[in-house]
Amino acid sequence: MDYFDDQHREPEKPKRRASWLLPAILGGIIGAGIVLLVAYGLDRDSLMPNDQSQQGEATQLAADSDQNLNLQNVSVDVQSGITEIVDETAPAVVGVVNLQQGDALFSQEESTAGSGSGVIYKKEGDKAYVVTNHHVVEGATDVDVILHNGVEVSANLLGSDVFTDLAVLEMDASRVEQAIEIGTSSSVKTGEPVIAIGDPLGFSGSVTQGIISGVNRTVPQDFNGDGRADWQADVMQTDAAINPGNSGGALINMAGQLIGINSMKIAESSVEGIGFAIPVDSAVPVMEQLERNGQVERPYLGVEAYSLNEIPASERTEHLGLPDGIENGVYIWSIEALSPAASAGLQELDVITELDGQSIEDMTSLRKHLYEDKQIGDKMTVTYYRDGEKNETTVTLSSQQ
Repeated sequence: MDYFDDQHREPEKPKRRASWLLPAILGGIIGAGIVLLVAYGLDRDSLMPNDQSQQGEATQLAADSDQNLNLQNVSVDVQSGITEIVDETAPAVVGVVNLQQGDALFSQEESTAGSGSGVIYKKEGDKAYVVTNHHVVEGATDVDVILHNGVEVSANLLGSDVFTDLAVLEMDASRVEQAIEIGTSSSVKTGEPVIAIGDPLGFSGSVTQGIISGVNRTVPQDFNGDGRADWQADVMQTDAAINPGNSGGALINMAGQLIGINSMKIAESSVEGIGFAIPVDSAVPVMEQLERNGQVERPYLGVEAYSLNEIPASERTEHLGLPDGIENGVYIWSIEALSPAASAGLQELDVITELDGQSIEDMTSLRKHLYEDKQIGDKMTVTYYRDGEKNETTVTLSSQQ
């Protein structure tokens, strides 16, 4: 029988070795995991995408910057040459109201038939003078002027001219602050900056800015609505916005001087930025005549004539006896007795083709030559056809009595 001492327990030694080995292994694994996690956390910025890293830096910079900002309310005083020019010239630009009397059978009261703009160009004694457009005051029984400060003053229409689309008003000067300085349009260049001031759509003292888009433009005008041009207006073109109500307002240069009277705008929906102004050099002589005489005195020929190109070619040959190839000119329909034309021997159905050696295309070119190139008292050479034969005579121009 075997006997075993209690102090000698060799079979149990493996159990004691397993009890400390397993925890040691587990502890090593856990420790390695912690080390890896810490290493990952320290290096995570290098593992992030570039945009996120930059965003983090930007956020941090913004936070640092906010801490250093000293926020203040800033007041900006915007002052420029344009605002100075407007301050100086706007008081001389006024609104013009066309008042017309109602139908006598129903009402004797006056009502507003239209409105536009005007420019105070002279202040003399107790009177002030305003230039505006003919079409603004056409048909008016009374005219009111609305000053820059909103005061409405009655004005007297001194005269109006359809060909230049100009009119002159006279008003009490007691409330007029100033008149505008008149410049010159002869030196105006394409591309030059300009300012337009007026009362478009009733908005008093509206200001638009642009440039001179072209000089020496010619624009046809139809006075009687028959679809044919009765006159060719010589104007300046600008892209400064000119809308209904701007007519008669001021076109101003960068020296604060009046260089044009805004007059027309192409209103087609397909056209924008094309406005026109009457050059001040052309306007001033007309303004002086309207102020002094109430009308513009122009050379008088004394004929009722029509453009040759308005009738069929067959009638040119059959009724006027013109040779082939004569397509342009004007034919005389009637002649006033004792007129310059009658005194020079011109007759009905004569066809005028040249004036002073210059070809005459139609009635518009005849008026342009007569009204712009000649003066009352001048002599004018007239080339004409009568019964197929070419003739020439000299007319001494006079004023219409």
